[in-house]
Amino acid sequence: MDPPLLPLIPLPMVEGKIAAGFPSPAEDFAVKRHDLNELLITHPAATFFWTVSGDSMLQAGIESGCILVVNRALRPEHRSIVVAQIDGGEFTVKYLHKRADRIKLVPANPTYPELVFRDGQQLVICGVVTAAIKRFTR
Repeated sequence: MDPPLLPLIPLPMVEGKIAAGFPSPAEDFAVKRHDLNELLITHPAATFFWTVSGDSMLQAGIESGCILVVNRALRPEHRSIVVAQIDGGEFTVKYLHKRADRIKLVPANPTYPELVFRDGQQLVICGVVTAAIKRFTR
């Protein structure tokens, strides 16, 4: 049975982009209302959220406490950020590196080693990360 669809909660989206450098005058109106489900979820029945613990993906903008949007319907490609399980152990989030017959998981933090797979090891890709939600205040 498919999970119930999430209710729509349309929020205003201001036209244009916001400067992250020097401030610029903002427009006081919203052109269209958007729902976060609509913006972040393309396959509702195959999408789930996962909270990050750790700092192995810092340079990808993913830090401890971020909520990942993970889509199981997408095919993982070379350089996709994926949630994976290795040899039935803990789950991890890393870049997928696929070249020729070689597969490895690559962190986005140089203090962590790459995870290179050898014959006999089991790698299960649980889904492709499509977004990271970062909360600054509660």
